[in-house]
Amino acid sequence: MRLVLIRHAETDSNVRHVLDSRPPGPPLNAEGVRQAARLARRLAGEPLAAVYASVALRARQTAQAVAEVHGLEVTVRDGLHEVDVGDLEGRADLPAVERLIAVYRSWHAGNLDVPVPGGESGRDLLDRFLPVVDKIRVDHAENETAALVSHSAAIRLVARTLASNVDSLFADAHLVPNAGAVVLEADGAGWRCMSWDGVTVRPQD
Repeated sequence: MRLVLIRHAETDSNVRHVLDSRPPGPPLNAEGVRQAARLARRLAGEPLAAVYASVALRARQTAQAVAEVHGLEVTVRDGLHEVDVGDLEGRADLPAVERLIAVYRSWHAGNLDVPVPGGESGRDLLDRFLPVVDKIRVDHAENETAALVSHSAAIRLVARTLASNVDSLFADAHLVPNAGAVVLEADGAGWRCMSWDGVTVRPQD
């Protein structure tokens, strides 16, 4: 099957660079609504069998725009929300952002037990997110495609972990923009990344 991992569209917190990981979180702003509509049009030709979303409001609103085009309901699943940034919640200052980036880089390098100060570790995130992906794969036929609307850090770490052709350098260097998507395809018992925000990802040597 194919799994389209989508980052939610824009919120005012994104514009102000505020770290607001905890659901339900802010709604989409006006630009975010437009981004979600453009995303829905881009995916209109995809044969989506289901649309999933995290519990965060911004993810549910983005997923709703996609689901409506296909005549589907949004299925909300616990475990798909953004990493809890703990003591950094609500901050937008450069030291907070740099501290968070340093933690993310350690995860991509394989140090999953490093936590955000007062928040989750990479392992915490994967322990709640990956079982949902496993269940989605079980619930869908090999030729089906599902969309899953989540969050930037979560998508990058999950794609880095699941896809055999995504390494730490690639995941660390490639952000997922608002309404951007990472496409995974089942490959035997694992997954491979077909595209990352429109960029084709080649198999590793």
